[in-house]
Amino acid sequence: MGKVHMVRRRVATSLGLALALISLESVTAFAQTTLLNASYDVSRELYKDIDPAFSAAWKKSSGEDVTVKQSHGGSTKQAQAVAEGLEADVVTLNQPTDLDFLAKKGAVSSDWKKQFPNNASPYTTTSVFLVRKGNPKGIKDWDDLIKQGVSVVIPNPKTSGNGRYTYLAAWGYAKEKLGSDDKARDFVAKLFANVPVFDGGGRGATTTFTQRGIGDVLVSFENEAALIKAEVDGGNFDIVYPSLSIEAAPPVAIVETIVAKRKTEKLAKAYLDFLYSDEAQKIIAKHHFRPQNAEILKEAHLPEIRTFTVEDKIGPWAEVQKTHFADGGVYDQITTKQN
Repeated sequence: MGKVHMVRRRVATSLGLALALISLESVTAFAQTTLLNASYDVSRELYKDIDPAFSAAWKKSSGEDVTVKQSHGGSTKQAQAVAEGLEADVVTLNQPTDLDFLAKKGAVSSDWKKQFPNNASPYTTTSVFLVRKGNPKGIKDWDDLIKQGVSVVIPNPKTSGNGRYTYLAAWGYAKEKLGSDDKARDFVAKLFANVPVFDGGGRGATTTFTQRGIGDVLVSFENEAALIKAEVDGGNFDIVYPSLSIEAAPPVAIVETIVAKRKTEKLAKAYLDFLYSDEAQKIIAKHHFRPQNAEILKEAHLPEIRTFTVEDKIGPWAEVQKTHFADGGVYDQITTKQN
């Protein structure tokens, strides 16, 4: 009987270990049906709609449940966080230099632009002005932002792609109108001399302008201005479209180091592919971004605005980053002089 008892105990122990392993594998498998999207500051509302739509589409096609989690902040801050260990499966940031930075760190593919259509940008946007109701300072174009007595709210270009695009939009406008980079530099210096506070990201700048009551004009992406006007406090603000602005094409990429670790590459690719689907493009348009799908963009009836790209008017992104935004670059020089 003793031997039988020992055999039974061994069988029970083995069975218990097997069940424990099965349970652990189930928990591990369950853990891997999540994705983390590290995105920029003013894309929160967009992805709050995109994520459940993707989860439903994935469930329908694969029968699997998936939960997508979001992380938001200034675009450059987000890129740095991923480089320093934030376990994001995908990044949906707002400028190419942040993805180039992650490529140099080995986190994303060096040819990330070729991984998805339209240089890995599922939509575009542009910088516009949000002014207080009635536009008491009569702000119509970039020239009005350099006038004495006009207070302009812009997020910090060192940490925020939103702020960086504003800087470059003003530079491109001034270069076209005044004819040289030297005059554009003087113009941008005057503009940033009118900025009373620099928030780390676009949403922080929105809070400063709308809730803290600082500034006569907020310069931000079109979707953020439209969100405030349509859903937050539209009665107190108006949107002004300048005569010329910049085209921002927020890029996306798979974080290869993380998907290899978490075995989520297939899921991550499906998520970013979904951004180009008709369903997602319609959600993108609904949130006042400009979808790459021409028909859906046309149906969105977004205002026409003349835009330029950084590459066409100012130079290659890598050079622009080094010249203007690296430590000791033009941005540091013009803002240091003001202090």
